[in-house]
Amino acid sequence: MPMLLLKDLPRYECLLEAVRKHPDLDPSACEAYLNLLRAGDEAYRRSEAFFGEHNMSPGRFTVMMLLYDKLEGHPIPQTPADLAEMAGVKRATMTGLIDTLERDGLVTRAHDSGDRRMMVIHLTPKGHSVLESVMPGHFKQMAAQMAPLSENERKTLVRLLNKLGSDPASPHIERHTHVATA
Repeated sequence: MPMLLLKDLPRYECLLEAVRKHPDLDPSACEAYLNLLRAGDEAYRRSEAFFGEHNMSPGRFTVMMLLYDKLEGHPIPQTPADLAEMAGVKRATMTGLIDTLERDGLVTRAHDSGDRRMMVIHLTPKGHSVLESVMPGHFKQMAAQMAPLSENERKTLVRLLNKLGSDPASPHIERHTHVATA
């Protein structure tokens, strides 16, 4: 879903002026929030541009990643309802994403062997190949966007973003440290 890119944010002095008309306005909160929106818009724009170069969308990529076992490096089937839940979208949205992925030969639908009333979505060999070819560039694009921040700043950013998104019902992305081997 395209967002409105906030290029020109109001100066802090303008926010201070707005307090005269709106005494409940917290200028520093507004400034932080607007900068968060702008950074999020830019991250989304860059992702969308990258995926567009690969005839993909962020939503389609998300579905394919949900059908991929990241630790083992192989596809794992999921039900459409489970995919919708994991992606945080409505089932109708997921159906649309699955339809286009199936049309392009990247996923297939099959009846669940345990319950023929249930459908299970499988990543096809073509889908697995496309995913494997797109992932490295996607990871490089993310790393390039985070390059201006030091490792310590990134940890602080993750901690702060998790604090902003703190909802006891939603899990946070946990950071796992890995040791690089030569």
